[in-house]
Amino acid sequence: MRVLVIGLGDIAHKAYLPVLASRPDIALHLVTRDAQVRHDTARAWRVAGHHATLDAALATGAFDAAFVHAATEAHPALVQHLLEARIATFVDKPLADTLAEAERLMALAAAQDTLLRVGFNRRFAPCYATLRDETADLIVMEKHRHRQPDVARRVIFDDFIHVADTLLFMAPGPIRRRVIEPRVVDGLLTAITLMLAGDGFTAIGMMHRDSGLNEERLDMMGGGLRRSVLNMADQVHLAGSEVRTRRSDWTSVGWQRGFEAMCLDFLSAARDGVTTDAEDILATHALCEAMTEAAEAVGAMPPSS
Repeated sequence: MRVLVIGLGDIAHKAYLPVLASRPDIALHLVTRDAQVRHDTARAWRVAGHHATLDAALATGAFDAAFVHAATEAHPALVQHLLEARIATFVDKPLADTLAEAERLMALAAAQDTLLRVGFNRRFAPCYATLRDETADLIVMEKHRHRQPDVARRVIFDDFIHVADTLLFMAPGPIRRRVIEPRVVDGLLTAITLMLAGDGFTAIGMMHRDSGLNEERLDMMGGGLRRSVLNMADQVHLAGSEVRTRRSDWTSVGWQRGFEAMCLDFLSAARDGVTTDAEDILATHALCEAMTEAAEAVGAMPPSS
């Protein structure tokens, strides 16, 4: 397969290139405007070609798939260009930072009959995926940052989206009720809590942007057990007084955090002509839009006297 990687930032180097460059069935091509980064990356990894622009890459021939790792604001234009060329496209979350733009791109993928996927790696991380079918009536996910308050749309679509998507992925049934509680200080989102509930279960997501540490934790409770995952690595199962811990110290980051399985699943889908599951992807973006609107509304309110 001829595969494009567009954007060569930190996430591409840490999570995607180690997976893609190791595949003997892939002829890998890189795209970035930064000449030094382009040449250094080409020397470091097994690549078939590297290009300054997407148009220059497309001029070399047809591609079977493309991975987009550019900044969020660049996603719509790049994804549109790839879909118009009928190239199966994988894009880092979010697809776009507005629901309207995400819907437009999904509609284009359907019109072009071309696969479009979004990088929700926690769906593929073994420490999370193995818990999905466990009995749980309370799901709690926390993802905190140290001194990083920011505008609501950027926080929610670029970071909290992982919490929102994981709760939707883990939920054992349809969502019937939703509560959103943002905290905005001086125009910046400092904390947000999301509660989703359905028949017999509750899922709660929390993020504090001005906490004392960077941390991610997932807790699944029910059926007499509590199952916890800390920072996508340490798994702890508690039942009464029994505590069992499993660590993943010797596994690669790509496998542990789900990037390896996610990439291979996308490439297999591209090869097999699988269609886009727009409803699934748009559900997460719709939830993020609702949270953003709630936070922006709070930020627009005058302070209480």
